[in-house]
Amino acid sequence: MDKSEYKDIYVFAEQRGGVIQGVATELLGKARDLADATGQKVVAILAGYQIADKAAELIAYGADKVIVIDDQVLTEYLTEPYAQAIAKVIAQYKPSVLLFGATTIGRDLGPRLSARIRTGLTADCTRLETDDEKELLMTRPAFGGNLMATIVCKEHRPQMSTVRPGVMRKADRNDERKGEVEMLKVDFDSSKFRVKFIRNVKSAKALLDITEAKILISGGRGVKSAEGFAKLKELAGVLGAEVSASRAMVDAGVIPHERQVGQTGKTVRPDLYVACGISGAIQHLAGMEESDYIIAINKDKFAPIFQVSDLGIVGDVNKIIPLLTTRLKSEIKK
Repeated sequence: MDKSEYKDIYVFAEQRGGVIQGVATELLGKARDLADATGQKVVAILAGYQIADKAAELIAYGADKVIVIDDQVLTEYLTEPYAQAIAKVIAQYKPSVLLFGATTIGRDLGPRLSARIRTGLTADCTRLETDDEKELLMTRPAFGGNLMATIVCKEHRPQMSTVRPGVMRKADRNDERKGEVEMLKVDFDSSKFRVKFIRNVKSAKALLDITEAKILISGGRGVKSAEGFAKLKELAGVLGAEVSASRAMVDAGVIPHERQVGQTGKTVRPDLYVACGISGAIQHLAGMEESDYIIAINKDKFAPIFQVSDLGIVGDVNKIIPLLTTRLKSEIKK
């Protein structure tokens, strides 16, 4: 393989129902940093149906060029059509780096492409950097989160990785940015389509996604029960916050998995993160340590969570939270 033929930082710009997903703009921000450091361009791949008008949004968030694949076959996400479309981009344009969000779509599409074009894929990266030779340094937790491994794909191109939503900071939108939009026609091989889309059933959810919340009240093993989480929810109602949890409470069946923060859950970076009864295992810290301000409440004064908190309160969370809720309510009434 002649690696000199491969250039530029490509981002799979995930969209659902014509709406650009937040992880796509986060990846464009990181791609912009990598491209500026290595003298390359940022190219977004936008695949779907009747979505060409969304290209301007991707340019505003940092793309120099947007490759649009607009076809009715891509109306709903199915692995094979999307794999054929992105494989066509790789074969024709030869990207040096290709980034995906570690969403249900990205985690399905990335490995399929990796096997199809015979290159490496590093999953769930928490840091992306480049060295002097323009090799992508892809860092992710390993061995249960007990150490961080930096992986390099030296022999193959493109260098591919998936990145969890919320890990990278989204760049500021600039609607005055100019960029190129190119329409790409793909001749799909429908004989390989083995899955047929029947219908899309969405469950109604009133709760905000925790990755988008500005304030999170998060409970761990110290909260103990559903009754304990009821106290957290009351506090969250006062603060206009969302409730999340550590893995221990999800495994116990107290809180659903989509509310889990940590290495095997979601990565969050709210303005305020209140860790209630959470010891601070490295797996949990990996999902929340980038929060702007962290308050920790734990009766163990040696708990690791205090090492990353801006304010620590030593005490029983089940006694402190009701008192805090009452005090905040009285302050609001004033």
